[in-house]
Amino acid sequence: MIARAPSAPSGETRPGPVRASAPGRVNLIGEHTDYNDGFVLPVPIPQRTQVELTVSSGDLVRATSADQGAAGSYTLGSERIAKSWLDYVQGVTFVLRAAGHQLGGFDVHFTSQVPMGAGLSSSAALEIALLRALREAFDLPLSDLELAQLGRAAEVDFVGVPIGIMDQMASSLGKPGGALFIDTRTLQTRDVPLPEALELVVIASGVLHAHDGGEYKQRRSECEQAAAALGVPTLRDITLEELEQHRALEPLLLRRARHVVSENARVLETIEALARCDRTRLGQLFAASHASMRDDYEVSVPAIDRLVSLAGERPEIVAARLTGGGFGGSVVMLAERGQGLASARAITAEYSLQTALSPSVLLPLE
Repeated sequence: MIARAPSAPSGETRPGPVRASAPGRVNLIGEHTDYNDGFVLPVPIPQRTQVELTVSSGDLVRATSADQGAAGSYTLGSERIAKSWLDYVQGVTFVLRAAGHQLGGFDVHFTSQVPMGAGLSSSAALEIALLRALREAFDLPLSDLELAQLGRAAEVDFVGVPIGIMDQMASSLGKPGGALFIDTRTLQTRDVPLPEALELVVIASGVLHAHDGGEYKQRRSECEQAAAALGVPTLRDITLEELEQHRALEPLLLRRARHVVSENARVLETIEALARCDRTRLGQLFAASHASMRDDYEVSVPAIDRLVSLAGERPEIVAARLTGGGFGGSVVMLAERGQGLASARAITAEYSLQTALSPSVLLPLE
């Protein structure tokens, strides 16, 4: 959401501070499918990253973060990996300049309610918030989809994290209160309403996750190996029935491929189940997705499995699964409307006793 100044001719800068923000996201279903040209179904969350940006003279960028408690600076054109939060700022200016957009120096301050390491895409929220502010400040002719593409490029080409485009598209194009279906091959999107009878619950497990670890890159490599062995461009291009006929595929690669192929099908079925508010089917689809991530893709951890199990013991929780890239992070649930917060509190209390971890209820908001 941008505090827009009056329009100015292209190439001019805004004289005063520009304020912009972008949300984090929770993925209802469709995990590790976006970098396989597949389907995803994320939902923007109320927690946002805010940016205040002021254009300055010269080419110096000065960035501060209330949440990181740190400051950093660099000169445009001399972006270098620093292995810190500043890399995401540098990545954005790097890809903008590489795409031919004219920038000048600026001062920028970040604040955020999107928790880091919870699998809710704090990095994409930062990238899109900053891109929105730079678009306004330097009058850049960029669409919301182009912002998402640039945000992903910043993370992949500069920071070096081989993610798909779901996070940035959800942050840039998603609308509050509903899900966004994304075909990550065509980049076509469709708004998907959530049933009024249900509400989202998101619980952070207390186990932090990061996409820059070797496991995430390994999973992507395994998917590419599986697609090559199957003779298809990506795992988007094969059905579950066709996959089951390839008995010669290495067992590990078969498991990785089976998750992606079956998860794509579950996304499409989930959209239909949401339209019918089919609680039974939603529960089955979420459970199958979680089992697939745990067993075939091997990205869950015991603490996450415990959270999902505790959710399954409560009748008011319709569905629950690991959300995000895995190796920690959060669990997303669908609950009967009006019962989500009380149920989440009960689940986290029992989870803390069983694991000695410190979970947090991120949705519903208190």
